[in-house]
Amino acid sequence: MNVLLFGITKEIIGSDTLYISVKDNVKDVKSLKSFLNDKYPELKKLSSIAVAVNNKYAKEEDRITIDDEIALIPPVSGG
Repeated sequence: MNVLLFGITKEIIGSDTLYISVKDNVKDVKSLKSFLNDKYPELKKLSSIAVAVNNKYAKEEDRITIDDEIALIPPVSGG
Protein backbone atom coordinates (compact mmCIF):
# COMPACT_ATOMS: atom_id res chain seq x y z
CA MET A 1 0.00 0.00 0.00
CA ASN A 2 1.19 3.50 -0.74
CA VAL A 3 1.09 6.14 1.97
CA LEU A 4 1.28 9.81 1.01
CA LEU A 5 3.35 11.96 3.36
CA PHE A 6 3.15 15.68 4.04
CA GLY A 7 5.03 18.29 6.07
CA ILE A 8 7.21 17.01 8.87
CA THR A 9 6.23 13.38 8.23
CA LYS A 10 7.81 13.68 4.78
CA GLU A 11 10.98 15.09 6.35
CA ILE A 12 11.18 12.35 9.00
CA ILE A 13 10.67 9.50 6.55
CA GLY A 14 12.72 11.13 3.81
CA SER A 15 10.23 10.75 0.99
CA ASP A 16 6.81 11.99 -0.07
CA THR A 17 5.50 8.42 -0.36
CA LEU A 18 6.06 5.21 1.53
CA TYR A 19 5.26 1.68 0.39
CA ILE A 20 4.03 -0.77 3.01
CA SER A 21 4.00 -4.42 2.02
CA VAL A 22 1.13 -6.80 2.68
CA LYS A 23 3.55 -8.90 4.74
CA ASP A 24 3.85 -6.01 7.23
CA ASN A 25 0.36 -7.01 8.44
CA VAL A 26 -1.11 -3.51 8.55
CA LYS A 27 -4.88 -4.02 8.66
CA ASP A 28 -6.29 -0.88 10.30
CA VAL A 29 -5.30 2.68 11.17
CA LYS A 30 -4.10 1.69 14.64
CA SER A 31 -1.73 -0.98 13.28
CA LEU A 32 -0.52 1.48 10.62
CA LYS A 33 0.42 4.03 13.27
CA SER A 34 2.12 1.35 15.38
CA PHE A 35 4.10 0.08 12.38
CA LEU A 36 5.22 3.60 11.46
CA ASN A 37 6.18 4.49 15.05
CA ASP A 38 8.29 1.32 15.31
CA LYS A 39 10.03 1.94 11.98
CA TYR A 40 10.37 5.73 12.37
CA PRO A 41 10.63 6.57 16.11
CA GLU A 42 10.89 10.31 15.36
CA LEU A 43 7.18 10.23 14.48
CA LYS A 44 6.40 9.60 18.17
CA LYS A 45 7.61 13.14 18.95
CA LEU A 46 4.75 14.70 16.98
CA SER A 47 1.77 15.82 19.02
CA SER A 48 -0.61 14.06 16.66
CA ILE A 49 -0.82 12.52 13.22
CA ALA A 50 -4.13 12.29 11.43
CA VAL A 51 -4.70 9.55 8.89
CA ALA A 52 -6.91 9.96 5.86
CA VAL A 53 -8.19 6.92 3.98
CA ASN A 54 -9.64 7.61 0.55
CA ASN A 55 -9.76 11.37 1.27
CA LYS A 56 -11.65 11.03 4.57
CA TYR A 57 -10.26 11.31 8.08
CA ALA A 58 -10.07 7.83 9.60
CA LYS A 59 -10.48 6.50 13.13
CA GLU A 60 -8.05 4.06 14.75
CA GLU A 61 -10.41 1.12 14.24
CA ASP A 62 -11.04 1.81 10.54
CA ARG A 63 -9.81 -1.02 8.30
CA ILE A 64 -7.40 -0.34 5.46
CA THR A 65 -6.52 -2.41 2.42
CA ILE A 66 -3.84 -2.47 -0.22
CA ASP A 67 -6.15 -0.58 -2.60
CA ASP A 68 -6.88 2.36 -0.27
CA GLU A 69 -5.29 5.78 -0.72
CA ILE A 70 -3.71 6.63 2.62
CA ALA A 71 -2.28 9.96 3.72
CA LEU A 72 -0.49 10.99 6.92
CA ILE A 73 -1.42 14.48 7.97
CA PRO A 74 0.90 16.05 10.55
CA PRO A 75 -0.12 18.69 13.08
CA VAL A 76 -0.64 22.08 11.48
CA SER A 77 0.35 25.40 13.01
CA GLY A 78 0.25 28.94 11.85
CA GLY A 79 -2.22 31.71 11.60
